[in-house]
Amino acid sequence: MSPQYWLFKTEPACYSIDDLAKKRTDHWDGVRNYQARNFLRDDVKIGDLVFIYHSRVEPMAIAGLAEITREAYPDHTQYDPENDHFDPKSNPQNPRWFMVDVTFIRKFDEPLTLNQLRRIPELSNMRLLQKGQRLSIQPVTRTEAEILLALIQ
Repeated sequence: MSPQYWLFKTEPACYSIDDLAKKRTDHWDGVRNYQARNFLRDDVKIGDLVFIYHSRVEPMAIAGLAEITREAYPDHTQYDPENDHFDPKSNPQNPRWFMVDVTFIRKFDEPLTLNQLRRIPELSNMRLLQKGQRLSIQPVTRTEAEILLALIQ
């Protein structure tokens, strides 16, 4: 089966492509939206490629590339009352939230900015570019991924 492609959003002040580069492999925790959780839990697989997108920063941009190296498992932060992602309704016997492990592939020399992506007609249907699209985990089509990868060559 061919790898799928994903876009994972992160706020670089909290966690950036540079943080992932230092760790090489890390867990992707803190997802607290059910649709994004379902993507992580049900659809994200080992070998899938991930575009790391920096949000809430200027310019917002795809900053690098990673690979899924461990499929979904319970997000330990849901049980930690000291963690910002604590969920008092979570139950270890029936976890509510999941995370995956990602491994750094590369940081782009020039990030692919949101404004740059909006100017590419072939990306007009990309979820990231849709009005109101706020999901932190989003699928990327093969065609979209090929266009993005060609931009960073």
